[in-house]
Amino acid sequence: MLGKGWFPAEIGGLDRYFRELFEHLPKARAVVVGPAPASPPSVTAVAAHDAPLIKRIRGLAEATRRLAPDTDVVDAHFALYAFWPVVAGALRRKPLVVHFQGPWADENVATGDASRWRHRARRALEASVYRRADTVITLTGAFRQVVIERYGVSPWKVRVERPGVDITRFDLGDRACARATLGLDDDAFVAVCVRRLVQRMGIEVLLDAWEAAPLAADRPRRLLIAGDGPLRPALAARIAASPALAQSVDLLGRVEEGRLRDLYRAADLNVVPTLAFEGFGLVVMEAAACGTASLVTDAGGLPEAVVGAPGSRVVAAGNVAGLGTTLAQHVAPPRDELRSWAQASAWPVVAERHRRIYDDAAKPSADRPLRVVVLDHVAQLSGGEIALLRLLPHLKDVAVHVVLAEDGPLVGCLHRAGVSVQVLPLGEASRALRKGAVGVRTLPIRAVWESVAHIVRLTRLLRRQRPDVVHANSLKSGLYGGIAARAVGIPLVWHLHDRLDPHYLPRAAVRLVRLAMRQLATEVIANSATTASTLPDGVSVTVVPSALPEVLPPAHEPRDAEHLVFGIVGRLTHWKGQHIFLEAFARAFPDGGHEAVLVGAALFGEEAYAGELEALAARLGIADRVRFRGFQDDVWAELAGVDVLVHASVIPEPFGQVVQEGMALGLPVIAADAGGPADFVERDVSGMLVPRDDPQALAAAMLRVADDVELRRRLGRAAGASCRKFAPETVAAGVQAVYVAAVDR
Repeated sequence: MLGKGWFPAEIGGLDRYFRELFEHLPKARAVVVGPAPASPPSVTAVAAHDAPLIKRIRGLAEATRRLAPDTDVVDAHFALYAFWPVVAGALRRKPLVVHFQGPWADENVATGDASRWRHRARRALEASVYRRADTVITLTGAFRQVVIERYGVSPWKVRVERPGVDITRFDLGDRACARATLGLDDDAFVAVCVRRLVQRMGIEVLLDAWEAAPLAADRPRRLLIAGDGPLRPALAARIAASPALAQSVDLLGRVEEGRLRDLYRAADLNVVPTLAFEGFGLVVMEAAACGTASLVTDAGGLPEAVVGAPGSRVVAAGNVAGLGTTLAQHVAPPRDELRSWAQASAWPVVAERHRRIYDDAAKPSADRPLRVVVLDHVAQLSGGEIALLRLLPHLKDVAVHVVLAEDGPLVGCLHRAGVSVQVLPLGEASRALRKGAVGVRTLPIRAVWESVAHIVRLTRLLRRQRPDVVHANSLKSGLYGGIAARAVGIPLVWHLHDRLDPHYLPRAAVRLVRLAMRQLATEVIANSATTASTLPDGVSVTVVPSALPEVLPPAHEPRDAEHLVFGIVGRLTHWKGQHIFLEAFARAFPDGGHEAVLVGAALFGEEAYAGELEALAARLGIADRVRFRGFQDDVWAELAGVDVLVHASVIPEPFGQVVQEGMALGLPVIAADAGGPADFVERDVSGMLVPRDDPQALAAAMLRVADDVELRRRLGRAAGASCRKFAPETVAAGVQAVYVAAVDR
């Protein structure tokens, strides 16, 4: 194992991680730059951190030369010190595992090194080490994306492995005793922040938030900041200059291990306010092992670090108001639940996973999973992208890497789902091109040029990554991805979430896609029989519906109430029929207590329609009983507040994902009798079907379900039972069968 330094002589997170992993691998030997006090004989310390670089490199070269004959696998943790031994030295022919814990070159820029030539040299050095590796280990998906995008490492080489926590050193203990030891009031709200005091750690933002946080005035509050670094004098001056901070904030400096454990035990909340370059945040797991939840920013891998951790919250990096509000709203979860969550990453468990990685590197197997690159031109959470999120984690024996044409919310969701992702930007003119602009005379020249340039970049990427299958998840990605896949000789599976129909797309776009599909697609997946019926002849198509989530909220229980909530969920756009919904609601319930809820926002330049809907509600005299909820991350929470779900698309829906979701919750559903919903809603059994674009028929159905609680109960139960076929494992098996067929063809 090649490390940067020996903790605690070197106090960085990288050094601590290196030592703790090493101590749980009894057969390992280590070479680090010294000093290494109290280290075992299996650790060789060379030179010193303040020695000239050439002396450190020479010492590393000599130590690794002596150890090379008895070395089976090299595990490198710092590119600068690994470069000579693994690229040109005695270990260059050994199987290599590299730990990537951050972009070293970029971190130097962030700390003030403005030299371009040093940055380029460091970046090139890092890249040479990472590309030489058989396996690159990152702590989070966010850093997996960095190592793929910035250093050109193959996604098939990169493994995400959470770090370990010493659950014997960090334990629950007694909170009251810890507070007494630290001189803290029993009833105080205590937050702790354990960070190196440098700019990117966001301590100044935390101080601003702490000063402004609307915390209870009748409860004492204390913020304890542990750590040292060049920013300490400035932070001390900032605290002293503010009476509110001076009374409630303590700069503790560097603390020893026992006191650190007391800090975690005593705190109500652990705050990690990092602004950038956070690979994971080991403090999150240490605090959890002591029973304390964490409030983290969305920097780097922090959102992934707290996935599943009870009571933990994520706010935007640098957002003073959001951080302060979340501090004030914190409710501590049961300490034993946090402890249980942390135990899943105990160091013995993590070390065993590393042993298996070393075995695989030393004796690579000829068998490997099917490699699939998935393409999508957007990173917003629209229907096709939500369907993709639910599918990918359930593919078995398939290595998936997603390439998106923009950054956006989907990237973070894929990280948290454990799916590899990178962004290969497509120009705005091409990515934002509207369906109506697709035509020989209307297609913008800039969009054509950007698309050609993107196809060239994507072709190079596919040639480097060599997947077995390319899976295009949208119409645009099918076009540019199909050309790139054909250029490299890789089969294309085109996943169709849109009907190829002139009522849904312009005729020019329909002709273009049908022609491209015949020429480029090896196999086509259609999300419904309705979608499949619009495909051209001669295309090999398989119908695979979109999946439901693995875990669903509790089923809906109909209310026998005078005041019901009728809801419609979806993007605010004319073809989704929100205006039909409002007209029907006004006809059915011109007065009374029933309420209409619209969940969704206008996207893709359709904001004018949202204004028209509000004006329509006012004109119909129902504005006081209509709520516009806008875009909501948690659709399930919105569905839980609805008594009847309405689907009112004026043109046939390709699938109808929200109808499926409502049925899965046991909601009574009223849907347009066209498109995808008509394929899986059984009339008057698992839902009600009405003619599309017919407010009068929709109003009659609304009245019928409003007056009959038993009908609502019967429809809901049948709907829930009918959704078993949408289980993610079932859907994933169907998609995998298409992959295999594409490879066979």
